[in-house]
Amino acid sequence: MNLPSPYLLFIGDATDPLSIKMAKSAADWSPEKCVGEFALPGCEVTTGHPRISIQEGVDKGAKAFVLGFANSGGFLSAHLIAPILEALDAGLDIINGLHDKVSDIPEIVEKAAELGRQLIDIRHPTTKFKTGKGTPRSGKRLLTVGTDCSVGKMYTTLSLAKAMQSAGMNATFRATGQSGILVAGAGIAVDCVVSDFISGAVEALCPANDADHWDLVEGQGSLYHPAFAGVSLGLLHGAQPDALVICHALEREHMRGLPGRPLPSLQQVIDLNLQCARVTNPDARVIGVSVNTSTVSEQEALDYCKSVTAELGLPCVDPIRHGVQPLLELLV
Repeated sequence: MNLPSPYLLFIGDATDPLSIKMAKSAADWSPEKCVGEFALPGCEVTTGHPRISIQEGVDKGAKAFVLGFANSGGFLSAHLIAPILEALDAGLDIINGLHDKVSDIPEIVEKAAELGRQLIDIRHPTTKFKTGKGTPRSGKRLLTVGTDCSVGKMYTTLSLAKAMQSAGMNATFRATGQSGILVAGAGIAVDCVVSDFISGAVEALCPANDADHWDLVEGQGSLYHPAFAGVSLGLLHGAQPDALVICHALEREHMRGLPGRPLPSLQQVIDLNLQCARVTNPDARVIGVSVNTSTVSEQEALDYCKSVTAELGLPCVDPIRHGVQPLLELLV
């Protein structure tokens, strides 16, 4: 996949920081590809990049208008179509990570065809996948799993990939969602793969490799989230992970989007993920815990990580605050 860049990140009128995770991921991990953000009145969040107009983005060299927001169900609201048409008129291709396809919206399709612009729906695979086989394959794989969705699985995976590559290890980040694909320029959005083929798609994403090669597979959802557990299970079976990292967000009051449903404990997540992972890799093991501590102070973050290590006997870090060296040492 060869995505046109640099990007102008469109964050709409979002008010929830988690709802712009696609734009924020590109801003954090591929800042050299981003010229700025474009927002509508009422937007209360930011990627941290300059807020500019569409024409200013073009003047700065932007090639693509990235729909960097998300909502429950991944639909494109009608009031967001006008800015997309404006971006097409200004000379930008469209990169879309929503479930709704821009290539299904007549006025957008007509405008893009008239101007010769690309409409790239990166969430929708065009490859035809086979069902998973669970056959052992060479190479090594790590998968991030979570207590909930949106707890830092992608950031943890990218942090590990960067650290391993810097250490001279043979490692590749494998994107499994629209945000990771925008960062990496390749991958498979597994939540848009027909359920029978999820594990097979993941087998294709990280096939047999050299014995010393690590595939760092971005996790999705949680086995404990009623909406997304099916995707999480398909990833576990298809990745056949040798190593698992448990991801968690501090001060999350309930499963995302499900008030009243508490998060599972770290031990529950370890036990269930190992049970499921060992269906296709009997030697799967948990090597550590990654925590998003952005809601607490540095000292509180350190204290929490120490308490997890004392309780579980596993290294625990915030990859953004503390780095991933304790996890890396277990993979060398």
